[in-house]
Amino acid sequence: MNSMTIRAYRKDDREAVLALLRANTPEYFAPEEEQDLIRYLLHEAEYYFVLEAEGRIVASGGFNLLADKKEARISWDMVHPEGQGKGWGSALVRYRLQQMQAIPDRGTIVVRTSQLAWRFYERFGFRTKEVVKDYWAPGYDLYYMELV
Repeated sequence: MNSMTIRAYRKDDREAVLALLRANTPEYFAPEEEQDLIRYLLHEAEYYFVLEAEGRIVASGGFNLLADKKEARISWDMVHPEGQGKGWGSALVRYRLQQMQAIPDRGTIVVRTSQLAWRFYERFGFRTKEVVKDYWAPGYDLYYMELV
């Protein structure tokens, strides 16, 4: 794997992160989710990170603490299609799991993903607790998973 750096998201990373989403649409994200990501980056990105490799942002993902830290939720994972299988997504998940596990009194760690990516999270110990058909958009089901 080439050298990579994970760092906190900055406002000037927005276009690069949106480009990651677009590169993964419609294979992993519905087109209408772009407005949700923009809103998230502007108002909800508590702990959001980018992974730089090969001189550019090639992956991003974050997490949020919900309900008085009773739940830590992985959010908006994206890896450029050219980088899938290079370990960038796994490195970003491991990095965030370390960050979340270091938070005192933190509750359950969860991820809300789709039928297109749930097996990826299983490799880290997440287990599916609920499936909701067409949750994100038609054809994009919710897989609610908890780390066990």
